[in-house]
Parts: sequence; C-alpha cells; structure tokens
Amino acid sequence: MHAESDERGDVVVPTATTDGGADHGKVESGAHLVRVRKTEDERTGTAELGSRAPGFIKASRPLHLSWQVGVFIVGLAVVGGGVVLLPLPGPGWLIIFGGMAIWATEFVWAQLVLRWTKRKVTEAAQKAMDPKVRRRNIVLTSIGVAILAAAAAVYLWYFGWVLPWNIDR
Repeated sequence: MHAESDERGDVVVPTATTDGGADHGKVESGAHLVRVRKTEDERTGTAELGSRAPGFIKASRPLHLSWQVGVFIVGLAVVGGGVVLLPLPGPGWLIIFGGMAIWATEFVWAQLVLRWTKRKVTEAAQKAMDPKVRRRNIVLTSIGVAILAAAAAVYLWYFGWVLPWNIDR
C-alpha cells in the first residue's frame, strides 16, 4: 500500500471502501481515500506519558510502588549531585537534567517538565541562529570585552601588577 502525507501531517491511504466509518474521529473517508489523522505524539515524535516500567512490574501493585520509590531515590541522588555541582566546577545543570530524565521514566510530571525544557531549549537555539540576534550578540560581546579591557588597563595604570588584596592604599 502506498501512503502520502499532506502538510498537516495527516496520512492519506488509498482504500477500496467508501463507507463513512470513523474510527473515533481519526478517520475521514472520501471516494477512494481514507485520511488517517496522526495524533500529537505521532506528529511531534514524543512518546506517551506514564510509567515505562516493564509489564511484569506494572502487573503487581506492591512491586510497581517499590519500583517507583527506587526510581525516585535514584533520581533524587542524581539531582542532588547536580545541585551540589552548581556552585562548583562541573556540569551541574546537565546532571540535574539527567536526574529529571531518570524521574521521567516513571513520573508524568517529570516527563512534562522535560518536554517543556526541550521545547524552550529548541526555541532558544533557533533564536540564536537568527542572523539579527547573532549580530546583536557579537556586538554586545565586543562592547563587553572592550569595557573589561579598558578597566584592566586603568587598573594596571594606577596599581601595576599588584593584586587587589595586596594594595597598600
């Protein structure tokens, strides 16, 4: 069977029937074509919300609850490590998002936070690639570097190579 896709992300599939059978609002039939509407998850490539635990764990309520507690504790440890690394040298935010990804394997709220974060990061990356924004950022960075160079030159002119905490004035 050959299927074509239109601009809305719907798929048009040839069919031999012309009945008006709608599959819960997802199928519209025409003379010889059936339009199958893609869900939001299919268009965006995102998975369903909810637990990704194996089936045998989901089948037993106590086992699933234990699984969720374990996932929460592991995610909490990773997020805690990321928070500790925020003021220290290290990839603090990256580790925090790694902990959120661990939580997202089991908790819907974490999945929603990660989707929102991914959307915002993608929007920021697209904005950063805009030529006007890139020019503005280059100009602002150049001005900032010039101001810092001027401040360093003034400091060296007055005090020389003496560190600020060793100045006797």
